[in-house]
Amino acid sequence: MGIVKIANDLHQDLREASKAMARSVNAQAEYWIRLGMLAELYPQLTCHELQRMLLKRKSATLQELLDEFDPAEKC
Repeated sequence: MGIVKIANDLHQDLREASKAMARSVNAQAEYWIRLGMLAELYPQLTCHELQRMLLKRKSATLQELLDEFDPAEKC
């Protein structure tokens, strides 16, 4: 586990989103990071498709999620 420094404005956005989504601040940050990483790897998928990927495998590592898809689908 490490410490990541982010801008104060982004941290405030993170706090507000975590309250709205009933997640801890850390859980919200992890969700956004995972979603963003998948969005970069699969630009052809919509946000809803990426969210479904995450919901199907809540505790999956990024590598496990990547292994479920055809490598040719990545950018």
